Amino acid sequence: MSFQRARTEEQREIRRRAILDMASAMLDEMPVAAVTLNELSRRVGLAKPNVLRYFESREAVLLELLDRFLQEWLTELAAELAADIDKSLPMAERAAAVAEVLSRSLSGRPVLCDLFGAQGSVLERNVSVEVVARYKRASLERLTTMTALLLKHLPELGDNATLFSLQTLVMAGALSAYSTPPPSLQAAYQAEPELARFHLELQDYLESALTATLLGVLPRG
Repeated sequence: MSFQRARTEEQREIRRRAILDMASAMLDEMPVAAVTLNELSRRVGLAKPNVLRYFESREAVLLELLDRFLQEWLTELAAELAADIDKSLPMAERAAAVAEVLSRSLSGRPVLCDLFGAQGSVLERNVSVEVVARYKRASLERLTTMTALLLKHLPELGDNATLFSLQTLVMAGALSAYSTPPPSLQAAYQAEPELARFHLELQDYLESALTATLLGVLPRG
């Protein structure tokens, strides 16, 4: 892929989308930590300084991708919840069903979970105030959307719905790091099977964590 110099706003937007799409393709091949600006520049056919005309850093690219993936997931989550949650069920059964849908849905999107895991410790570090503030404003909108979705199917959450939404995303990111061990750790698990208890299956452990969290915040009785 190669580009002429962008001279119009439309051309600049085409370049931005191409960079984001290539970064997305790279994340299908490698973890977030392995995505470099040099390799992204090579694959997209632009010199590194030219990529930096559109995104101030690798982290800025990945933050924008994270927001894109989060929007896509929330759209799909709405359909998944509508299909799988029976509103006539008692509260405890609906809570268990919500935890199951969330864990299944998120575990099926490992790239999204990997990005969540890197968000606070990596992605929000090498960016300007303008970029991180724009990302956080978008995140507030996504959090509002997720909260409304959960309240639709589990209104008993009440004021705890926003906190539970945030906890869900944080737990998905944290647990994902334990579900995809690097090759050296996989070899250690094979050599000493008792160590494999630290290898957590994302869906199972996320469902357990979300169920426990819901039981803690839902009203008793």
